[in-house]
Amino acid sequence: MRLYLAGPDVFLPRAAEIGARKRAICAQHGIEGLFPLDVELEAEGAAEPIYRGNLALMESADGGVFNLTPFRGASADVGTAFELGFLAARGKLIFGYTSDPSPYRERVHAQFGPLVPGREAWRDRNGHAVENFGLPDNLMIAVSIAEASFGIHAIAEEGPDALAALRAFESCVAQIAARVVRRHSQERAHV
Repeated sequence: MRLYLAGPDVFLPRAAEIGARKRAICAQHGIEGLFPLDVELEAEGAAEPIYRGNLALMESADGGVFNLTPFRGASADVGTAFELGFLAARGKLIFGYTSDPSPYRERVHAQFGPLVPGREAWRDRNGHAVENFGLPDNLMIAVSIAEASFGIHAIAEEGPDALAALRAFESCVAQIAARVVRRHSQERAHV
């Protein structure tokens, strides 16, 4: 099974090292991890080759494992959210994990609060409605993963590697191996 390893990990100072660690964790569980930085680029620094290369990696994958640890805001990295939607729309497997187990509303409160209850919804300091479903991220992300797999793995992590969410990633991959890889391999054997 080939899984695309999406997340803000590519922005970390040690991105290649983190990618190698995540690919190794996948390999220990019989999964081939495809890290976005694995794309060989002819034109370094150009946006279009990165975009096309990562689309090709996603197309070649059976699904994706998404690091939904909040990045530059209260929610998942926007590029990661795009990639999740891309694979979900293609009917591929999607899984998620995060190192921030707090509900989305609490993170919005911390960054855009104080929140006040409105007649129909909680509102942030700008008067904008805030989702209050007790989910770990925006409902479109959290529900799509819950319907496609077994929900978002959340394990609190701190320190320099908290954004990489390695403990949550390893837990998620172990569950994928236990529940999905075996079934996926059996289905391919019967084809």
